[in-house]
Amino acid sequence: MATVAAMQPGWNLGNTLDAIPDETSWGNPRTTREHLRHVRSQGYKSIRIPVTWSNHHGPAPQYTIDAAWLNRVREVVDWSLAEDLYVMINLHHDSWQWIHTYPGDRANVLARYNALWTQLATAFRNHSSKLVFESINEPQFAGTSGDDQNYQVLHELNAEFHRIVRGSGGGNANRLLVLPTLYTNAEQGRLDAFLTSYNQLRDTNIAATVHFYGFWPFSVNIAGFTRYNAEVEQDLIGTFDRVYNTFVSRGIPVIVGEWALLNYDHNRPGVIERGEFLKFLEAVGYHVRTRKLTTMIWDAGQFLNRNELRWRDQGLHDLIKSSWTTRSGTASSDQVYVPRSGAITAKTLTLNLNGTSFQGLRQGGTDLANGADYTVSGNTLTLTSAALTRLVGNRAYGVNSTIEARFSQGVPWPISIITYDPPTQAAATGTTTSFAIPTQFRGDQLATMEAKYADGSPAGPADWTPFKEFWQHFQPDYNAGGLILKPEFFAEVDDGRVTLTFHFWSGTQVAYYITKTGSTVTGSTG
Repeated sequence: MATVAAMQPGWNLGNTLDAIPDETSWGNPRTTREHLRHVRSQGYKSIRIPVTWSNHHGPAPQYTIDAAWLNRVREVVDWSLAEDLYVMINLHHDSWQWIHTYPGDRANVLARYNALWTQLATAFRNHSSKLVFESINEPQFAGTSGDDQNYQVLHELNAEFHRIVRGSGGGNANRLLVLPTLYTNAEQGRLDAFLTSYNQLRDTNIAATVHFYGFWPFSVNIAGFTRYNAEVEQDLIGTFDRVYNTFVSRGIPVIVGEWALLNYDHNRPGVIERGEFLKFLEAVGYHVRTRKLTTMIWDAGQFLNRNELRWRDQGLHDLIKSSWTTRSGTASSDQVYVPRSGAITAKTLTLNLNGTSFQGLRQGGTDLANGADYTVSGNTLTLTSAALTRLVGNRAYGVNSTIEARFSQGVPWPISIITYDPPTQAAATGTTTSFAIPTQFRGDQLATMEAKYADGSPAGPADWTPFKEFWQHFQPDYNAGGLILKPEFFAEVDDGRVTLTFHFWSGTQVAYYITKTGSTVTGSTG
């Protein structure tokens, strides 16, 4: 428990040594010691180094790991240890490349698995106790009869891993070992199966690991889950309660070996609205801290720009770092929309104090005036028409100014003051593989899209909801002035007329109509 507590917080060197076939194949630069030093300087205490071995070893029966690859892994491990980081290495994408066939190919998979862990245990047995071994990433199995068999085969592999490492001598006799639940999932059945397996191993120097990517519809923006709402929060609380009650309360430490939101990515802007993501990050920090869980954020390059060694969004990291020790206040939104023309009226936001007290508003280094610029009644913050008139300036489309709500602790809450007009669209023609709706966004931002047939039933993929998946089925192109409908959307749309409703963050909804005939698509505003 003490070791795992000392590993908080942790960071993942994602899509790097786990990339296929090689370290830079998935777009990240070659790892440097400077990079690892920067991670440590940002407050991280541990680093998970996912490693895929499939393409870096010889044939049966020895399955000899390529010397150059093993040396490279050892180099990154040693650099990390030299920077005073705890380090966790594993078998990563091997899980779905070949380990998953274990139920139907037991002899071959077990021989390969055992050979790899035997070599790794030998190579690292004299390393610092700050090096930790994780048996398998996200274990999954093909051809089983169901969960009972899944649990059994996972136990067999974890038991082999445990036997090999513990028997390899040196520091491995009492090195911390990390074992995953099935799929590294935190459903109660997965946790209970792990507990049974743990008790059979009779070794208290073992940690459990689960992964957490949030309530799925919110994590990918589907089914209208654009906001961090009560349902999203209850999913989060339930997950962390289960692992605390099943493991931590029994003295079994837990490492949340990967966490973030699935589709948060700097290459897909807008999938997760920034303020809603901030609220999620703040909540995760609080709820894991109060349950004594150690977290390792999944970073495949979407948080840290590794070429420049800077955070892509410093405000996100400021909140993450603050959440390691304290709560921060938030609000119902980080956006206030003001129309381009006409009267400017007062606007309200609901404050989420999270145990803090509201201290005031600030723009840059200037405090806004309580009474003249804003008022607070209970948890309702009202920005006056006079303040908004000043903050929008000449009312150019887009963000005209940013203010901060300041609280008694934690980081300030940013509020963008945005000028907009309702977006407009125009007729279009195209095909199911190339179709874009000409759109003038006029300062507004897209939140989600509905698609319905004439009878009101959902159109397109995920036919259980009219709200389609942001970026997977549609995406805005603010630079080109268009809304792109993806081939993945049309692949599951019947011929005929479909009504699209675009929801924008200002609250504006815009209807648009498409007609699909084979591979031909036409679109109109009426």
